[in-house]
Amino acid sequence: QVQLVESGGGLVQAGGSLRLSCVASGSIFSINSMGWYRQAPGKQRELVAVGFAGGRTNTADSVKGRFTVSRDYAKNMVTLQMNDLKPEDTAVYYCNAYADSGMIGNYWGQGTQVTVSS
Repeated sequence: QVQLVESGGGLVQAGGSLRLSCVASGSIFSINSMGWYRQAPGKQRELVAVGFAGGRTNTADSVKGRFTVSRDYAKNMVTLQMNDLKPEDTAVYYCNAYADSGMIGNYWGQGTQVTVSS
C-alpha cells in the first residue's frame, strides 16, 4: 500500500502564491507518475499537473505559465508551485500517484483546500 500526505493549502488573495507538497510512503518499488488533480464544488475532478518518471510533465492549459509541478525522486515527493492564483483556482487539490507497491495501483491523498479570494 501507498499513502499520500499533502500539505500547503490555504487561503490566499488573487495574484498570490501557494506551494503544495505531497509525500508518498509505504512499500514502494517505483512511482511512474505523481501529480495533482483538483475538484471545485459541483465540478468533476480534473488534472492540474503531473510529472512522469524520466522528467516529462503534463500541465493543464488553464494553469500553464502559472503552476509548476516538480518531483523529488529520492524523497518520493511532488510539489506544485502555484503563482498568480485566480478565484477560479479555488478547489480541493488531490495528490495522485501511479505506483508499484508489489501491485500497481492508482493512489490518492486526502485532499487539501485552496481558496483564492478576489
